[in-house]
Amino acid sequence: MDLRSAAVRLARQARDAVRRRPNTASPRGSTGRARSGLSRRSLGTLIILAAASVWLAVAVGPNLLGNGGALWAIVHGACVPHERRGQGPAPCSLVDLAGGVEKGYAILKDLRGRAQFLLIPTARITGIESPVLLRPGTTNYFAKAWRARTFVEDRLGHPLDRRDVSLAVNARLRRSQGQLHIHIDCVRLDVRDALRRLAPTIGDRWAPLPEPLVGRPFRAMRVLGDDLDAADPFDLLARDGDARAAMGEHSLAVVGAEFPGGKPGFVLLDGLVTSRFGRAANGEILQDHTCGLTVESPSTGLRPLEF
Repeated sequence: MDLRSAAVRLARQARDAVRRRPNTASPRGSTGRARSGLSRRSLGTLIILAAASVWLAVAVGPNLLGNGGALWAIVHGACVPHERRGQGPAPCSLVDLAGGVEKGYAILKDLRGRAQFLLIPTARITGIESPVLLRPGTTNYFAKAWRARTFVEDRLGHPLDRRDVSLAVNARLRRSQGQLHIHIDCVRLDVRDALRRLAPTIGDRWAPLPEPLVGRPFRAMRVLGDDLDAADPFDLLARDGDARAAMGEHSLAVVGAEFPGGKPGFVLLDGLVTSRFGRAANGEILQDHTCGLTVESPSTGLRPLEF
């Protein structure tokens, strides 16, 4: 029995117990009435607790377990139908169905952040762990997300240096939604500065960074080129045998870069996430959803919300 069913069953049992309980109240002042009243209050409390359990199971539980359905409902239930009927992509900013729903994607302004946008596939894909992402012919969603950085720039009212832009996918244990989405936003200033300094040391194969980012360890590799059309970060991560066997335990971030000689490219960052609690190398912690207005100090111990 799943969490939701168990909570509903508990609430019904508590309700039925109150309904079945006979009215055996003793005359005023007797201990019998006190005992009966106390028992009814206890059952009333049980009903309240059961109702809270139902609410947690239905409203909060899926998000905590990374299975929330809000993004899928927006894209599948509103954006795609509107686009198909010629009514525009609202509430999304863009819906691209040129290759059909199975290869399409939507761009949606995130409710959080000054200029954060999300790329969301129009096909049902749970997250980074989905084998669909590694099938031949699958859309290179990271390449599409990089092109969609223009939505961030439009919100900010000015262009961004490629080194200021980041893309991130959270690990299965540190996300709220059960539909793949790529966060498109500014990179944290401290992360940007660290990657600029470390760029000459980052090679074409996955290797641990010599220093942590936001206090967490990451592996990195570089990809050369103006865009990601010829390099799918999901595929590059899966080429590492250990990662391919447990993709859901990995987060993946991409930050625009410039390498020695002025060569444009990207730094790919892989973080290992094996727990829902504590400090984890999740991709979204590398982003700044205020786009440079503030910088969280790693020493504060505060963890940004991750979706």
